[in-house]
This record gives sequence, structure tokens and C-alpha cells, in this order.
Amino acid sequence: MPNNEIEKAVAILRTGGLVAFPTETVYGLGADASNPAAVKKIFAAKGRPQNHPLIVHLPDASHLARWVREIPIAAHRLGERFWPGPLTLILHRAENVPDALTGGQDTVGLRVPAHPVAHALLQAFASGIAAPSANRFGRISPTTAEHVRAELGEQVDMVLDGGSCDIGIESTIVDLSGSQPTLLRPGKISASEIEEVLGRPLAQPGPLSPRAPGMLSVHYAPQTPLQVVSGKALAETVHRFSAQGKRAAVLAYHHAPIAGANIAWFAAPSHAAGYARELYANLRRLDQSKYDVILVEQVPPGEAWDAVRDRLVKAAVSKEDF
Repeated sequence: MPNNEIEKAVAILRTGGLVAFPTETVYGLGADASNPAAVKKIFAAKGRPQNHPLIVHLPDASHLARWVREIPIAAHRLGERFWPGPLTLILHRAENVPDALTGGQDTVGLRVPAHPVAHALLQAFASGIAAPSANRFGRISPTTAEHVRAELGEQVDMVLDGGSCDIGIESTIVDLSGSQPTLLRPGKISASEIEEVLGRPLAQPGPLSPRAPGMLSVHYAPQTPLQVVSGKALAETVHRFSAQGKRAAVLAYHHAPIAGANIAWFAAPSHAAGYARELYANLRRLDQSKYDVILVEQVPPGEAWDAVRDRLVKAAVSKEDF
């Protein structure tokens, strides 16, 4: 990435503009996290509810003290092990943190991304950048600069192109603001990896857990109705839609292709990391092809697939008549 591109992006951020940039997970829609007026532009561009908190991206762990009241030992341990990387920590916010970042909550989400373009931007900016995924709220997250431009267009002042994202799904989110560390969103970093560092089990979110990105029941969704179907039921489901004259796009990782009228077959990688890397690009491609329904073969059980399974469940709809 040329230095003049980074310098231009920093100048835009300092004057309250929006810059989309790549991370190792997905592309983020960035604004100066200390500028409430700039942060509001993120909500407007995405159509995001005001009470839905944002993640603040930091140049390195030394910037934590600027954003939180205290840094627990667990945060130090996880930061040392996984930052820079795809881990977001939820901590009690400092008094100066704008409400616009937190949805009015007493907590703030923070991470240090590993992508070289994100790192260069943050180091040059030398402060926090608020950056949710650079797409319309609730829709498929972007993993290329082209995705960002197609969805947000001129609402973004600049898009830094860093190629395709290596991981392809959003960061793991761990809440450290309560009495027990809690997994709020699965991601590339697994629960067992986090538990190994902490030396204690992670809790599941409860009714009093802080709101965090990706916790809504519907998220990451294409506009085309999507169903997750078990491998055993896939052939029957495909033929049922075909018999109804509906065009069905199938995303399968294991099942052999099924021939038939009105059926389009797409193969996904059979290993979890590859599947995750291509997931949003695949869903976006199928969505733009204007099929009547997207059928996704159910991924296998096991922790390696937890993050992918989470995204597919939230992207799916249940409509008997579609």
C-alpha cells in the first residue's frame, strides 16, 4: 500500500470522513472513534440502529488504557496471545468514550487487527478507529474492496484496497466486563484456545450480557431467502423447489451435485478455514444471481465449524411459503 494512500486516508479520518479498509476478518467502515459526529456517519451509511455498539480498532495494546477504566489480567493475557489478530475484547469503558460508540452501554469493544493495511493506517492515525463491517446493516459482510464499493458507493470517502480478506468472517468476541469471561460471538479463535489461555471455561451469553456486534438473531443475510439443509434432506429439498418451478442455488461442501431443472450447484471448500474465507463472497455471488432460494448444505459438527455455523444460522430465514 503506497504511503500517500495511507496519508490521504488519515487526512480524511482527521476531518471526520469515512474510510473503508481491510482487516484479516472483513472490510471495516472506519471513522475517528473520538469524534461523535464522524461516528454518526457510520450509522447513517450502514442504516445501523443507534443502540448497536461499534468495535474500536487500535494500533496496539498500549492504547487500551485510553479507552477503558481498567485492564484486567485476562485482557493482558489474551492480548499478549492473540493481538494483533481476530479477537475483540469487551471491557468497561473510560469516562471519555462517546456514547455513540457503545450504544449507551458501560462497555466498549476493542481489538488490534493484524492486516498490514489496517496496521499501517492505525499506526499513522495513532488513535482508535471505529469500524463495523463496511456493508448495509444486517447484510452480507464484505471481504473485498469491490464488495464495499458496490454496496456503499459514494457514502464512503475512500476505500483502501488490500485484496481479499484472509479469514473472511468477523472476529471472536469475548466479554471481560463481568464476573466470568463470556463468549459473545465465535470466530477464527476458538473457545478452547481462549479457555487454554485463561485457565477457566467461557460462559455463554445471558440476558444481562452487553450488546455486541453479530448477536442479533438475523444477521449476515442475503436478500434472497436462505435455508440451511442437512445433507440427508438436501436432494429432497432441491427437487421440491425445482418441481415448484423455483430456481434454487445450492452451496454444498460435501454432497455430490444434483442434476435437475432450475438447479445451480456451487461447491464450497470442505475444510472450515477455507469455507469461512469464501463464505461471504459465495453468498454475495448467489444473492446477486437472483435465484428464488439459496440452499446451503449443513456444515459438520465440531468447534472448528462453530463460527461458520453461527453465520449461516443468522443468515437463514424460515418461510414456509417462499
